[in-house]
Amino acid sequence: MATGKYSRVDGRKSSSYCSIATIVVFLIFCLVGIWMFMSSSIVPVKNSEFLSMETGNEMKQTLSKSVSKQFDDTSGDLSGAETREYGSGLSSKELGITNEDNSLDTLVVESNNEEKESQNSAEKNLGENHANESSDEKTESESGQKMLDEDDGKDRETNSRDRESNLETGEAENEGGEMKNKLHTESEESSGENGSESAESGKNYGVDGTADKLKHVGKEANLTEEKNGKNQDEHLELSADHNIVESKENNQASNEILPAGAQSEILTETTTQNGAWSTQAVESQNEKKSQQSSTSSKNNDHHWKLCKSTAGPDYIPCLDNWQVIRKLPSTMHYEHRERHCPDEAPTCLVPLPEGYKRSVKWPKSRDKIWYYNVPHTKLAEVKGHQNWVKVTGEYLTFPGGGTQFVNGALHYIDFIQESVPEIAWGKRTRVVLDVGCGVASFGGYLFERNVLAMSFAPKDEHEAQVQFALERGIPAILNVMGTKRLPFPSSVFDLVHCARCRVPWHVEGGKLLLELNRVLRPGGYFVWSATPVYRKGPEDVGIWQEMSRLTKSMCWELVVVKKDKLNNVGAAIYRKPTSNDCYNKRSRNAPPLCEESDDPNAAWDVPLQACMHKVPVDSTKRGSFWPAQWPERLEKPPYWLNSQVGVYGKAAQSDLTADYSHWKKVVSQSYLSGMGIDWSSVRNVMDMKAVYGGFAAALKYLKVWVMNVVPIDSPDTLPIIYERGLFGMYHDWCESFNTYPRTYDVVHADHLFSSIKKRCKLVAVIVEVDRILRPEGKLIVRDNLETISEVESMAKSLQWEIRMIYSKDNEGLLCVRKTFWRPTEEEPIKSAIV
Repeated sequence: MATGKYSRVDGRKSSSYCSIATIVVFLIFCLVGIWMFMSSSIVPVKNSEFLSMETGNEMKQTLSKSVSKQFDDTSGDLSGAETREYGSGLSSKELGITNEDNSLDTLVVESNNEEKESQNSAEKNLGENHANESSDEKTESESGQKMLDEDDGKDRETNSRDRESNLETGEAENEGGEMKNKLHTESEESSGENGSESAESGKNYGVDGTADKLKHVGKEANLTEEKNGKNQDEHLELSADHNIVESKENNQASNEILPAGAQSEILTETTTQNGAWSTQAVESQNEKKSQQSSTSSKNNDHHWKLCKSTAGPDYIPCLDNWQVIRKLPSTMHYEHRERHCPDEAPTCLVPLPEGYKRSVKWPKSRDKIWYYNVPHTKLAEVKGHQNWVKVTGEYLTFPGGGTQFVNGALHYIDFIQESVPEIAWGKRTRVVLDVGCGVASFGGYLFERNVLAMSFAPKDEHEAQVQFALERGIPAILNVMGTKRLPFPSSVFDLVHCARCRVPWHVEGGKLLLELNRVLRPGGYFVWSATPVYRKGPEDVGIWQEMSRLTKSMCWELVVVKKDKLNNVGAAIYRKPTSNDCYNKRSRNAPPLCEESDDPNAAWDVPLQACMHKVPVDSTKRGSFWPAQWPERLEKPPYWLNSQVGVYGKAAQSDLTADYSHWKKVVSQSYLSGMGIDWSSVRNVMDMKAVYGGFAAALKYLKVWVMNVVPIDSPDTLPIIYERGLFGMYHDWCESFNTYPRTYDVVHADHLFSSIKKRCKLVAVIVEVDRILRPEGKLIVRDNLETISEVESMAKSLQWEIRMIYSKDNEGLLCVRKTFWRPTEEEPIKSAIV
């Protein structure tokens, strides 16, 4: 009994042990199942990396067979939806990346190209991908643990996608140096090809902002929470679309700003970036340049002051040097009206007139300007009855008259052509020199006849006459017929005009008229409209007789003397000879011919001589033939360039053609649309280093005029500019320009500042630009990066607005806008105080 009873107890114990064992086994299975389930979400990427480095036959992992299947490397087989959801959200196709070159090494691009392949595959074979997805689900369900339901299988698939996306990102981040997976290698090669073609095609996809955003996209791709990943990717896809638009705009601007040209001397670089991402080299280089710019900015922290001078807002350093003017031994030859530059160029800023405002736009400005911009009334009081200028409320108005054309300049212009039809305004006659121009109404109305007039007058008692002209939007400079040659080459003006210009042409052997002979083209006309032509007073008759003898000895032909009945004035029109026959037949060598060694084109600070240069007769020499008619002459290379070498080392005609093509691209594709310049408000333009005048020629369809300046230390290409039907002058940019302050809307400097700073201080040149540029006017600079950085620094210190800055390699482009800002502290200019 005892044993039996005891036996029953043992039986119960055995049953209990069985139950416990069963429970333990069940718990173990549950734990294993849980572990299996959990492992599908937390298996380290390291295991996946092993799988990506070895083929299926070489795998020897301890994980279960189902788990190994679950994490098989399926790179390239993801559906388009999966790629978009867990990738960066930006395909290479969307970024404009194509296949051409193998040079791209940026690993982020490699990852992006893998995603691109999947996405493109999905877009083309969406139904096929859905079938593959179903097949993958079925395979995973069959080989997985039976205790996991279908939903768990789907979860495993989703988590697998997470890990595969992370795997791709991990491969991009870990250089891929030791990875041997064939698919990944192919993706790398494809990525290299894609990125390099982007480099060769010159695309720029927002190097700074876009790259930063795309780096953010890469971080978001690593999220393991599906919900957050979806939300982030939806946002990023929208951001990506925005970035793509910006990229296209940046790409367009890149190609337009620095278009390809034929010469290395012309800026030809276009931005080259690796798709939407910048390389480390570019980023590092940009940071170095940024730091250099910051250092330069600190080194050029200028303390600006206002110039305190007698001329005040109208200060012109080289014409207001009273310290020198007071010591001149004589003023009989207008020496006091000539240039006398201070020993050191000023670095102070010219003040604005009180009440100054933005200039009236052309063509309205031809008829009226703001009074407070040029607040001078003396000329209106003295010349108002001759319809020069009048004060009308807050405006100064210009009826279009002059001393010799009280009833309007257009009638007078037509009267000249009727007198000599061969003049043919705007065809044969394109470039005119107007001496003693007054307020330049003659030149202002010649625009209606497609004629450019270089008008000049001295800074004299006719208060601000040239300033009036420039404020009106009419070309003019300050100069005087004194003791120096005019700053123009020889034989460049088609016609020279003088209407009561108050120049004593006949005195001292006709030295001043001989200077006009130097700059007048052989076969060109001299129009002299003055009282000696039509009045019979003793003084007028005496001057007429002297002029007749002088012009005859100069071999000028008196073509016609005609009376304008409407204005009750007359004009004598002379023509310069086209051969040397008359010179050789003269009985007296007076005025004498110049020595063979005398260069007729030497014009900067050269004393006048009372002699004449022979007319070129060699058919290969400039001046032996008249240029083509306008507008053909603008694009047709001059005949006399056949045997010459151009500025850029090629045959001169080819050089000229390539230069013109270059500037047409730059202007049409960049300057007119890429800099934010309202060209309808631009009238007066200056090219500080014009070379062939290509920049001016490219603006031919705009209602602007361009003062083409050829620096004295640059190749003398100014005759070519005139031959093309444009105009300009020589100048030394270490000195002030012969113009009033605030007279140009746009100033253009192409590789000028880097060369000029070798001879003088760049800050003084920038101050001169500030002087001649109108408030809200634009300065466009193309130069090396060092110079661009210096100019940018000074522009910022002047409170100018940086409208655009762009760089490629060692070349840069900068566009800044001058503001109304002026300092308050004054700096007395001793040389400019009377």
